[in-house]
Amino acid sequence: MASFGYTILDASGKEIKGSIEADSLEAARAELKRQGNVLLDIRAQSLLTKDVSFKIGGWPKPRDLSVFCRQFVSMSKAGVTIVDSLRMLSEQTENERLREATDGVRVSVEKGETLADSLKLYPKIFPELLVNMVAAGEASGSLDVALERMSTHFEKASKTSALVKKAMIYPVVVCLVAIGVVVVMLTVVIPNYTKMFAELGTELPAITKAVASLSDILINWWMVIVPVIIIAAIGIKSFSATDQGKHFFHKLMIKMPVFSNLTIKQAASQVARTMSTLLAAGVPLVEAVEIVASTMNNVYYKEAMMDCKKEIIIGQPLSKPMEQSGLFPPMVYHMVRIGEETGNTEEMLSKLADYYDDEVEVAVQSFMAALEPLIIVILAGIVIVLVGACMAPMLTMYQSLDNL
Repeated sequence: MASFGYTILDASGKEIKGSIEADSLEAARAELKRQGNVLLDIRAQSLLTKDVSFKIGGWPKPRDLSVFCRQFVSMSKAGVTIVDSLRMLSEQTENERLREATDGVRVSVEKGETLADSLKLYPKIFPELLVNMVAAGEASGSLDVALERMSTHFEKASKTSALVKKAMIYPVVVCLVAIGVVVVMLTVVIPNYTKMFAELGTELPAITKAVASLSDILINWWMVIVPVIIIAAIGIKSFSATDQGKHFFHKLMIKMPVFSNLTIKQAASQVARTMSTLLAAGVPLVEAVEIVASTMNNVYYKEAMMDCKKEIIIGQPLSKPMEQSGLFPPMVYHMVRIGEETGNTEEMLSKLADYYDDEVEVAVQSFMAALEPLIIVILAGIVIVLVGACMAPMLTMYQSLDNL
């Protein structure tokens, strides 16, 4: 599909700019007009012009969606209609993308579309999980319950994400500071040192020569080194976006000792929480497993859940393919099996999600406990090399004086 940027007037006369994906320009134009908009301008977007407009807050985060769902529930319980609730939400939502999408959903609902179908028009704003939960809630007459569950789901997802990001702040900052110090040492301090001892005619030790050579390379070839680093970073990022790259890096996340514990427990928590939420809303098991697969970040877990779907279709219980995948901790498929035997799969998954939410927090703390000394050891090694390179010539001079 191609991407097209547009400028429209919605049913209320408000000018809105955005983008839409369609097979052709005519299909994009027809879809926008079908929604009751007055088309002012539409054109194909290139890679350089796609989504370049600045939006306050960027794409909605799980926390934004949690607040959206909770406020929606509060208004609905107070007797406010869906259209009025959407109007008030669009007026008070701070995220610009979410505000525009909410206003578009309101216009669609006013035309007689269901809330779920209206949310589906904005797949980049409202995830498939939310759309399916709303559809199930509308079908069963329990929209409030569905939205309340989604609010809890997004809130826990936001908490987990914030926990991981917070844990990464310290190592990232330390690494950036270390890189800055090393660059200053190699470009300013070491050249002055070597110049001073060269003027004295002192023979430089091997460690000082090695560091001085590295300093010369950095000073004289920085215009080559910097582009090479940038190209390498772009190349790695591009490779990681390919199917082969995803399998390579996601495999590392599962197998590497430092990251595997956190990755596995985070995936177990995500599967249990999402599955429990969907089953509680009455979504069929096969459809629920497919939705869970679409929400997984790690490609191996995505493929494992799709394999589970195939096995369920031919009559196998969910616990069996989960065990055969070898990706889930034993507690996950054992609890699922118990839930299947007792008819309480949803309850068991909910308990699993609560358990692994706590385990993710413990895993993050363990990750930091292992990472901090590792960073200290690496930095200590760098400092020892640099200090040794500076001190070695002085020690050589002192030894030469003692021999006189």
